[in-house]
Amino acid sequence: MALKILDHGSNEYRQMIKLRDEMLRKPLGLGFTDEEIEEEKDNMLIGAFEEDDMLGCCMLVEENPSMVRLRQMAVLNDLQGKGIGRALMNFAENLARDRGYKILSMHARKNAVGFYEKMGYKIAGTEFTEITIPHYVMEKQL
Repeated sequence: MALKILDHGSNEYRQMIKLRDEMLRKPLGLGFTDEEIEEEKDNMLIGAFEEDDMLGCCMLVEENPSMVRLRQMAVLNDLQGKGIGRALMNFAENLARDRGYKILSMHARKNAVGFYEKMGYKIAGTEFTEITIPHYVMEKQL
């Protein structure tokens, strides 16, 4: 498996949009707008690949000079539990650390909290609803 930073607008980025749409958006009756895609051009876009096939993805968005936020983490359903999410998280954490960030935060779906806790993340606040789903803010010092 290869982990890499993707260029906005590339073929790999288009695979990322497709994966996120299938895994995260369509189940909620949502899609992507052109504005949302355009806003991602300054984000750190990360993909996990086997040959040319995307297995999973995530992105990092700067919140401030010391904090970055993980967004849109997705791994193909039939590959969950096989270490792809863990590898993506380790890659994202190292990338954030290398770029000088001290904290990685996220809005974690309630059903994924256990995964992130195993990765050393702590819940920072009370449950809230985002895009119709229960979430928690989670953070980790890098």
